[in-house]
Amino acid sequence: MSQVAHRLTAAGIVLPDPVAPIANYVPFVRTGDLVHISGQVSLDASGGITGIVGFDVDMATAVRAARLCGINLLAQMRAACDGDLDRVARVVKLGGFVQAGPDFYEIPTVINGCSDLMVEAFGEAGRHARSAVGVYRLPRNFSVEVDAIVEITR
Repeated sequence: MSQVAHRLTAAGIVLPDPVAPIANYVPFVRTGDLVHISGQVSLDASGGITGIVGFDVDMATAVRAARLCGINLLAQMRAACDGDLDRVARVVKLGGFVQAGPDFYEIPTVINGCSDLMVEAFGEAGRHARSAVGVYRLPRNFSVEVDAIVEITR
C-alpha cells in the first residue's frame, strides 16, 4: 500500500470513483509535470452538502463540505496518477469557492477543511498556495467548490 493510501486508510477515508464532468470540460488536464484539476464540489454518495454558508449551512458543516471537495480532488489526482497517489510530488495551489451569505466572512476557515486534508494526505508536500473566495452562487447549489494544481512525477 502506498504511503498516501496508508494515511488515508488510517484517517478512515475511502476515495470515491472520480466524478464525471457535467458539462463540456474534462476532469483534469496534464501539461508537463503539472495537473490542473477542475473544480470539485461538496458531493458525496448521499447527495452532498448544498446551501448558502452562513444562512442554510453552519460553519462546521461548511468545513466538512470543503473536506468533501478535497476527497473528490484526491479521487481525481488518483486517476491522473494512474492509481498511485505517491506520484503527487506537491499540491501547488488550491482555489476555494464558498457560496456565502451576505454576512458570512469566514471564507478562509471553510477552505481550511480542504487544505488540512491535503496536508493530512501528503504531509509537507500537501502545503500549498491558495485562494479562498466567497461567491454568490455555485453549480447545483453546492456549498463549496475547490479546484487544484498539483505536480506529478512521471
